[in-house]
Amino acid sequence: MNASLLIVDDEEIALRNLQHVMEKAGYLVTASQSGAEAVEYLEKQAFDVVLTDLRMEGVDGMDVLKKSRELQPQAEVIFITGYATAESAVQALKHGAFYYIAKPFRLDEVRKVVAEALEKVRLRRENDELRREIDHYRDSDSIVTQDVGMQRLLDMARQIAPTDCSVLITGESGTGKELFAKYLHSRSSRAEGPYTAINCGAFSEQLLTNELFGHEKGAFTGANALKKGLVEVSSGGTLFLDEVTEMTPSMQVKLLRVLQEKEVLRVGGTRPVKCDVRVLAATNRDVDEAVRSGRFREDLYFRLNVVNLHIPPLSQRKGDIPLLARHFLLKYASRMKKPVTRISSEVMTLLMDYSFPGNVRELENLIERGIAMAQGDAIEVEHLPEPLQRAKAADFRMVEGRLPTLQEQEQTYISRVLDEVKGNQTVAAQILGINRASLWRKLKARRGEAPDN
Repeated sequence: MNASLLIVDDEEIALRNLQHVMEKAGYLVTASQSGAEAVEYLEKQAFDVVLTDLRMEGVDGMDVLKKSRELQPQAEVIFITGYATAESAVQALKHGAFYYIAKPFRLDEVRKVVAEALEKVRLRRENDELRREIDHYRDSDSIVTQDVGMQRLLDMARQIAPTDCSVLITGESGTGKELFAKYLHSRSSRAEGPYTAINCGAFSEQLLTNELFGHEKGAFTGANALKKGLVEVSSGGTLFLDEVTEMTPSMQVKLLRVLQEKEVLRVGGTRPVKCDVRVLAATNRDVDEAVRSGRFREDLYFRLNVVNLHIPPLSQRKGDIPLLARHFLLKYASRMKKPVTRISSEVMTLLMDYSFPGNVRELENLIERGIAMAQGDAIEVEHLPEPLQRAKAADFRMVEGRLPTLQEQEQTYISRVLDEVKGNQTVAAQILGINRASLWRKLKARRGEAPDN
């Protein structure tokens, strides 16, 4: 659909000339000879760009700008004036004008500025549409999914969040275990209390003891003041223990005491301190095997594993890949202030074909890298790491001893995508880079049905 412009100028000749030029360029133009009339137009119909003279009788250009910001904040406003001063230019831009053009102007300059303003409008609308899509599948501030299994997992998390039971979150590295921990905390009665997290595999036993349980003044050389540990600091809130199976046997005993007695003994202390803390734990290990081998205490396992949330790897929920990729696209394009609004269909095909050993974290890194490398409005294949660039998007299989036709290969790939997303045609169409109606027609052709006219 052609872009819609509102042009405002109290000089009729200048107004008609600009109207003619913009209509010739293919825009839908509404022309107005007064600011008051322009405001009436703004109240009745939508515009993408407003070009307005600055000085006009009664309602001037600045009034038109303010009204446009109020009624149509998505529209961009460009000032064109024969009374250009540095002060008026600063004021115009300060109040939200896109650009300020002084008369006499070159027509190619106006066309260029209008095109740039429309590009900004387009990018903003695409981002808004992307946000609406992500928000539709977002639960809380972080978990984005449309996978049926993940939705069941979220239902369970919502159910247990208000309770104080311990939860063991399992899953491969990069699947989002801490996101679920934060989700549980945010929906619990402890949400206003502290949330603290520690990676148990990142510290030696001595350091981990000090971090979790704190120490008394003088407990050891350098202990010049009392230090509260994370268990104590988290009282009234939630403590998340990541990679809990990496704890040494003696540390496991100390943690078991905290869970059983609801108290902590600081290093060098003689009197335990009561602590009201909910413990959530996570691991990427096979906990059952760790218990069988004696590396993890069975009694601690039962204390932590009151409820188990197992997060599937991304390779088992490929229907989430397009949604998560767009979520990260929006996140990093905004953070880097780059006008990247889409992922090419070739890239999306490669992402769907990839096994993602690093799970969601790896996908996030790929999209962040793609946005950093992108020079236009899309992430293209050349913006991906070389191993992915070399990957084949689809296998070519012989059909009756010959190479398949383009139509046969297309139908094979459509079937493959539909299988990956469990028959979800909306998601499949997104991955294929076509609209749902086009996909429907292709499926009808595959079944041998005549397409509708």
